[in-house]
Amino acid sequence: MSTKIFSLLMLLVFCRGVRAQQFISKAVIEYEVTANVQKTMGNGTFEDMIKDKLPQFKIGYYDFTFADNKSIFKFDHWSDEAKKIPSWLKEGDEENSWYCDYAMGKINMQKNIAGSNLNVQDTLKKMNWRMITNENRIIAGFNCRKAVSIIFDSVYVFAFYTDEITISGGPCSINGLPGMILGVTIPRLFTSWIATKVRVTDVKEDAIKPVSAKKTYEDRK
Repeated sequence: MSTKIFSLLMLLVFCRGVRAQQFISKAVIEYEVTANVQKTMGNGTFEDMIKDKLPQFKIGYYDFTFADNKSIFKFDHWSDEAKKIPSWLKEGDEENSWYCDYAMGKINMQKNIAGSNLNVQDTLKKMNWRMITNENRIIAGFNCRKAVSIIFDSVYVFAFYTDEITISGGPCSINGLPGMILGVTIPRLFTSWIATKVRVTDVKEDAIKPVSAKKTYEDRK
């Protein structure tokens, strides 16, 4: 091998190594959130009557915007198929939002319950994770590692995270891994959250703030 070719190969290896060290500290991450409508509706006379008339899956797209160790996760738009689902099965999702301050360990959630928005301020609870080091997956162009956690004593949470995105967050209030969670599945909820793209330009940092509300419930426990 000639000296010039060897030098060129070494330069390419070096450039790839430098690129791998370029960690992302602010961005907008789009998630495709898929819920099995026919299973999440439960069973009952009314539910059984309309299940077969609905699409099996409700697919929505949410944005996770983050910078300065803070984030906001909220609804953006529905898939074309989800537009066929009655509005009363979707309106609550459109109003929900999660604001997290990871440095302060605080969370501000807006949850739509029975048509009314309830705002809750609480401590951001870190989840206990078990790393699965031999299972990886590419999500939105990032190499992700698998981890597993259990919430509410028996509900399994399966996640894939990347340490190339520095914030220790994820969709909704899921957090606690050494990097950004780009994929989540909770079988008990028949729901998954999968990142589809990451945008590092035009990040509107002024949008990363709690939703204003006239009444806020604060958990002081």
